[in-house]
Amino acid sequence: MKPIITKDRELVAEIRRLTNRANRNNLTRTRAYLAFFQKHPEVHWALLAHLVSRNGGWNMTDLKGEWLPRVMEPKQIEDYFWFLERCNWLIFHDAYAQLLLYEQMKTTGQDMTPLLSHLGVSAFLAPIWKSFLLERDSVRLTRALIVNEQQYIEQRVVDKPFAQEKIFDRLAFFAQSFFSLNQVIFPYKEHPTDRKLRVCGMTVQRFPSLTQRIAIGKNLYQLLFDNPIRLHKIYEWARRIPHTASRADYWPHLFTPGHPREADTARYMPRIERNGLKPGMPKLYSPALSAVWPDQEHPPADGTDWYRDEQWQAELEERADMPTLDDEAYIRSLQKQEWGVAIFQPLLS
Repeated sequence: MKPIITKDRELVAEIRRLTNRANRNNLTRTRAYLAFFQKHPEVHWALLAHLVSRNGGWNMTDLKGEWLPRVMEPKQIEDYFWFLERCNWLIFHDAYAQLLLYEQMKTTGQDMTPLLSHLGVSAFLAPIWKSFLLERDSVRLTRALIVNEQQYIEQRVVDKPFAQEKIFDRLAFFAQSFFSLNQVIFPYKEHPTDRKLRVCGMTVQRFPSLTQRIAIGKNLYQLLFDNPIRLHKIYEWARRIPHTASRADYWPHLFTPGHPREADTARYMPRIERNGLKPGMPKLYSPALSAVWPDQEHPPADGTDWYRDEQWQAELEERADMPTLDDEAYIRSLQKQEWGVAIFQPLLS
């Protein structure tokens, strides 16, 4: 790493300060991604990160919502939240600093990519950003950031003993997959007069697999940006609806942040049908993040540069075509989830 002059050292410190300020919780991270994309729409990854971070927030509040407290122990809930929060925090810590440096380079017209190493960014990304300054290849940059961020959490979270023992080896993680609770969805309004939002997305399978997570990220990017008309509708929804991490943000006809949930000991009775709730049934409890999870203190991001093998360059050239889901598939997955809760809750009580 080359020595750094005072002016550049001050810029790195300011980027770190701004990154830390915005990295307070899932809500502040998600807002920061969207605000950046609004100013720099050529950085497609920022909108993808915003929407995936929204999903991360929904997963966090699910842990205190209608279903999971019925089938998970409190300690498992705490562990799983920390896993989600740590991944969300680490990705923002690494990626948002890069976005802020790019913003500075765009403003000044100067190539400051040598400062990436002083921000702890992998050597994999320096030539990518340098090329992007000249060519504005949004697809290549997005794929590179997807690869990098999944590599970044691989050694810092996924491959840690905590994740292996407390998350992936526990019944709770497999229950998440069984109940289809590991989905990423993008809401949008098909027509301006529609009251109900549509969703598109995909189910995340085999999360512990690095190559699978990269493929999922690339596929989500394609789903988001391959259809310009739908992209505009998804973006308009994201811009219009503030992120609270309650699922009522996108489907208030089905979820509510304020309806009191039945006691955990009460047997759950399925209440979803094809078009929404069965008549007379209360909405599903989906709290706002601020109501159920306090801000967390994080240890520093440890680890070393992951980039050792040029095989990862091939990921920048390849698409990843995987199954996606629509409204009908999503509502079926919700029905599967609540039937799973109804069946498993008595067995676990």
